[in-house]
Amino acid sequence: MEDRTQQEEAGPEVRKRVRASFDRQGLMSHLGARISRIAPGRVHIVLPSRPEVTQQHGYFHAGATSAIADSAGGYAAYTLFPEDSEVLTVEYKINLLAPAIGDHIEAVGTVLKSGRTLTVCQLEVHGVQDGRRKLVANGQQTLIRVNRPEQ
Repeated sequence: MEDRTQQEEAGPEVRKRVRASFDRQGLMSHLGARISRIAPGRVHIVLPSRPEVTQQHGYFHAGATSAIADSAGGYAAYTLFPEDSEVLTVEYKINLLAPAIGDHIEAVGTVLKSGRTLTVCQLEVHGVQDGRRKLVANGQQTLIRVNRPEQ
């Protein structure tokens, strides 16, 4: 059976809701991250290389790497949530497998199990240089679905 998240994009309403939420994130804007793909249960976030997101050796900083991984997983879960709900991270663990170098890094969050309240996602971050991808971090995340506050 083929993984549908590899083939299809999320519907226009879901894409609009995810992008609107992402645009309200000050940290993602500050880092210069952008969403590059929104599919049901799967979101990709790209972070271009620039001095402000590196550490003292010139590699992408673990904090920037972790932040985009966290957001990619959160938005992957959010694609499967009802319209009247929001997402919050409960916990995540990330393993830094190799120095994160490249023109950019790309985080991919993929839903492993979507539940009524809790959702578990797989997190991967690749360093991308001249079109070549290298896995630099992976992890797992638990998220909670909460009702959107009344306005």
